[in-house]
Amino acid sequence: MNVPTIRLSQLSHGGGCGCKLAPAVLRDLLADQPVAQVFPQLLVGTETADDAAVWQIDDRTAVIATTDFFMPMVDDPRAFGRIAATNAISDIYAMGGRPIMALAILGMPIDKLPVETIREILEGGRSICAEAGIPVAGGHSIDSPEPIYGLAVIGLADPAKLRRNADAKVGDALILTKGLGVGIYSAAIKKGALDQAGIDEMIASTTLLNRIGADLAEDAAVHAITDVTGFGILGHGLEVARGSGARVVIDRAALPLLTRAEELAQAGYVTGASTRNWAAYGAEVTLPEGCPDWQRALLTDPQTSGGLLVAVAPEAAETWVQRLHEAGYPLASVVGRVEEGRGIAVI
Repeated sequence: MNVPTIRLSQLSHGGGCGCKLAPAVLRDLLADQPVAQVFPQLLVGTETADDAAVWQIDDRTAVIATTDFFMPMVDDPRAFGRIAATNAISDIYAMGGRPIMALAILGMPIDKLPVETIREILEGGRSICAEAGIPVAGGHSIDSPEPIYGLAVIGLADPAKLRRNADAKVGDALILTKGLGVGIYSAAIKKGALDQAGIDEMIASTTLLNRIGADLAEDAAVHAITDVTGFGILGHGLEVARGSGARVVIDRAALPLLTRAEELAQAGYVTGASTRNWAAYGAEVTLPEGCPDWQRALLTDPQTSGGLLVAVAPEAAETWVQRLHEAGYPLASVVGRVEEGRGIAVI
């Protein structure tokens, strides 16, 4: 693996989706934004903290727009580019759409990083876009004190097949398509405590495109989709609960995890974002009595380029788990359900 002399992960104060503002801070910042009803074509805006904005063109076409960027969580520049691009494109798939093009967002400390390293970051992003079948059609760059890279991505969807995070139904099963623990692995990388096998496992997960989202949206039994990123499984599950006017129940024993996630969590490799997440939404969460701190850290762990959380009619759940395994998502599992009530509970 091509690792630069200067470690990318040491040039930034945080990495990956762990850089996101805490959920409570973000809600405060967006509290006074205009409501979507002012623009009837805006099918999805900021009202339910969904994954992307959606604008309806006609009865059969809607444009999906999103942007996502962050600082390095790994030291290999090409891997950083690949992870950031996969993460950004995921928002399109989480809405049930298909991406059509991307624009690069680049901020680099040009006095600290050689041109070759920056070129590798861009090439990593371009390679993932090629896997998704889309071009990097342009972008914008600035000189910044910390390295930043990401994409603005445009996609298309049939409005009738759009999948929001707010349409889960009572009785639905919840499927998670990737393992948790990316933030914990990132914390271990930053402290030099993760071996190459662990780094490779994390990169493989975070560069796996969530393209299955477009296929999920073809099935009427699939009611809601979101991707699990910086707010952790609890935070994004809570967004589903709030938007759907229901209670989300997560089975902690059923959650798929990266191989060393439990071990590293117990050893204290936890991100600051995990702590901020709990402070922001912990009052709406019911945990099992005696839940240890390390398990709570897994539940609030910020995921970068995480899996899709899918609300599906219970009779279709096992069929979809099998389809996901066959499509290259080996850790996909039923992890919970949707009930009457409010908030989110872990059992």
